[in-house]
Amino acid sequence: MPLPPRSSEGHRPERRRVAVVTLGCARNEVDSEELAGRLSAEGYDLVEDADGADAVLVNTCGFIETAKKDSVDAILAATDSGASVVAVGCMAERYGSELAGALPEATVLGFDDYAAIGDRLDDVLSGRPLVPHTPRDRRTLLPISPVQRTAATAAVDAPVIPGHDWLRRKRLASGPTAALKLASGCDRRCAFCAIPTFRGAFVSRPPAEVLGEAQWLASQGVTELVLVSENSTSYGKDLGDLRSLEKLLPQLAAVEGIARVRVAYLQPAELRPGLLEVIAGTEGVAPYFDLSFQHSSPSLLRRMRRFGGTDDFLQLIERARSLAPGAGFRTNVILGFPGETEDDVAELERFLTEGRLDAVGVFGYSDEEGTEAMGLPGKLDQQEIDARVRRITDLVEELTAQRAEDRIGEHVEVLLTEDLGAEEGPGTWLGHAAHQDPDADGTTTVVGVPVEAVPGGLVLAEVVGTEGVDLVARALVPAVSSTVPAGS
Repeated sequence: MPLPPRSSEGHRPERRRVAVVTLGCARNEVDSEELAGRLSAEGYDLVEDADGADAVLVNTCGFIETAKKDSVDAILAATDSGASVVAVGCMAERYGSELAGALPEATVLGFDDYAAIGDRLDDVLSGRPLVPHTPRDRRTLLPISPVQRTAATAAVDAPVIPGHDWLRRKRLASGPTAALKLASGCDRRCAFCAIPTFRGAFVSRPPAEVLGEAQWLASQGVTELVLVSENSTSYGKDLGDLRSLEKLLPQLAAVEGIARVRVAYLQPAELRPGLLEVIAGTEGVAPYFDLSFQHSSPSLLRRMRRFGGTDDFLQLIERARSLAPGAGFRTNVILGFPGETEDDVAELERFLTEGRLDAVGVFGYSDEEGTEAMGLPGKLDQQEIDARVRRITDLVEELTAQRAEDRIGEHVEVLLTEDLGAEEGPGTWLGHAAHQDPDADGTTTVVGVPVEAVPGGLVLAEVVGTEGVDLVARALVPAVSSTVPAGS
């Protein structure tokens, strides 16, 4: 039965409940909050539990095979709730009608449906049929030139870019940290990666828009911003200013209520000396380098359509440490790329051993449709890929634990996230230091925290022990910063 028409205020007289499930990376989390904000403004009630919801919106990930399987599993699990299930996100955009045919239990929507997500959910709940989109290479839809972009975004049929021209007004997560999207898309052509085909060309958000969202997040009690994109080092190149991020970081750090700004997803080949210096030396910006190395063998990196190698990467790390000795470093590496030899793996081991990184994600190569690597010779069998992943994972666990031990005696600024006093004793808090990403790089447990501490506050502490990559620290009192979450 069709819903009654909207009221003159634009709200639906019959409120519906929708749950949002998010798979994948922090960029997807930001997109989910955009969708939640749009739905809330359209009169939908956001609920946490799929049971009892009228609809479940599953924001899928389409990056690698395991992520796609997780997305399909989440869609199927959502159907058990009895609610109408809608798939959005990268996997839905990438496969469109193909995914809809494979999963008739769900309605599949693309990025171009985001701006009218309330209407689309109305269609689903009212039983009006929707035709799933046919996937397109979005690199051809989003021009790079600022002049072309202006013309394109003015067009009625311009493609929607998630997270652009919209300041999210709904948080799905709680706590004092939040991701903030700098840009969407990517102009690089890495042989193993299909992301540019479904996320499109690189498009920066205007600085004023980013600052506006930072101010709103601060008003919601956020004290640490994590800047995300497919490639943060490219920020501003489509706006005509390659130094845009260097200029933006101090402005973000100066937003009232923000204690720390962190940049994620940096490309080593694009990390300009000026940007490195700003990240390493700006008050309120974490000296933290999330560098997408992927491997370190020069010959294999060329095969991946990437640049650099072990010696280049070690020099980059050394330059950063000369400016900020306590800087944090994380990366991801791929094992088993077509043509990878034992010498290549040994070269990666050399880099990881000498680089002394704080966190490393280890992944096995898998073929991805539409990528150059899918057609390359020299494929390794899965058993060999798995063995190399285990080998490097074991090494990484040993090396990152050693790196954590190296920090014993260091003074670190810990952003407090959870009071553990009830379980561990008064004055014990969980948090993360500047070298630790809040979601991926371990934690710091601080004892002796003053009673006036609140979530989102900073405390200076001395590292006194480790548990794997996690740190144990003792607060140096008086230590709680004057930065208190806005609205607390």
